[in-house]
Amino acid sequence: MLSDRVKNMAESATLAMAAKAREYKSRGINVISLSLGEPDFKTPKHIQEGAKGAIDEGKYFAYPPVNGYADLREAICDKFKRENGLDYGPNQIVVSNGAKQSIANVFQAIINEGDEVIVFAPFWVSYSALIELAGGVPVLISGDITTDFKVTADQLAAAFTAKTKAVIFSSPCNPTGSVFTKDELIPISEEILKHENVVVVADEIYEHINYTGAHASIGTLPGMLERTVTVNGMAKGFAMTGWRVGYIGAPLWLAKACNKVQGQFTSANCGIAQRAALTGLTSDLGPTKEMAKEYFRRRDLVKELLDEIPGFKTNVPQGAFYFFPDISAYFGKTDGETTINNASDLSMFLLDHAHVSLVTGEAFGDPNCIRLSYAASEEDLREAIARIKKALSKLS
Repeated sequence: MLSDRVKNMAESATLAMAAKAREYKSRGINVISLSLGEPDFKTPKHIQEGAKGAIDEGKYFAYPPVNGYADLREAICDKFKRENGLDYGPNQIVVSNGAKQSIANVFQAIINEGDEVIVFAPFWVSYSALIELAGGVPVLISGDITTDFKVTADQLAAAFTAKTKAVIFSSPCNPTGSVFTKDELIPISEEILKHENVVVVADEIYEHINYTGAHASIGTLPGMLERTVTVNGMAKGFAMTGWRVGYIGAPLWLAKACNKVQGQFTSANCGIAQRAALTGLTSDLGPTKEMAKEYFRRRDLVKELLDEIPGFKTNVPQGAFYFFPDISAYFGKTDGETTINNASDLSMFLLDHAHVSLVTGEAFGDPNCIRLSYAASEEDLREAIARIKKALSKLS
């Protein structure tokens, strides 16, 4: 007998599409997967060596502190100060099993039944599920392709109610690649400060994959540090998805609450993974910068290729490694067997007919779009987009 909580929970659309792609591959079909937000680079060698050294030391096999080893939390504080201008102390840091758990901890810690969380849409698929799992209600405010998918301070002001508990957004954004500038964050922060007891959850996991030359953290703005949870981790910028190391910097009262929640759910992150993370955070960012340069090159390539597909409307992402094209021009079209009614239909049509896996924009809060990851080789990107173009030419 399943709980209503689980029955009502949406499945992760990105993981669901990846599972369908694996099913095709198991049947010998060559599927090009552009659905997962996973770097196609290996974890840098020096980080691997850091983990191996920790194993050889033999000191990190017991349970670590729930919120992470002290030296790692100190290194995270140094990183926040050096790279972001954020002044957190070690007791304000909680290291978790990925940034997803970091966000889940926050919502479990602050949300009561019926509380509202304002979500900037398009949004990462798990935000709404994690809010609802904690008993909260996601309140979506949306940008579209004409505004680079960015919401405004006026939209935010109109969304607040007496039940608002938090605001969450990502920059650089998954799924759109949009990046908020400091000037854009200032009026947003001013609206948040008008509402006492509302916190902002700033998801900065794609921080290092930013093509603007400057990353802005909302926690640096006047009055915002004590109102901001800054979420980050090792997965994207360090190609460490499987190591599962995320972390937050938060007001002390909230960091303590997240530590308490995590202590009951999972306890600490893996000790060896933490040593790898320490190596990454205290070493030269050269490999990270090289990865970002390659993503930037691929972005321009993919933009050029997508612009050749009739009916695709794309903007120019300023970070992360996604395109989020508006494909609504295909709604109502058919190949004689399948009619495209929405983005989910188009995603399945392309998996079935082009053998390319993408993710419907409905999962991210925009039913007119699909998400395409360019964290793949140039060869795969060229082939995948050629297949997409050919399959779509059959629709009329």
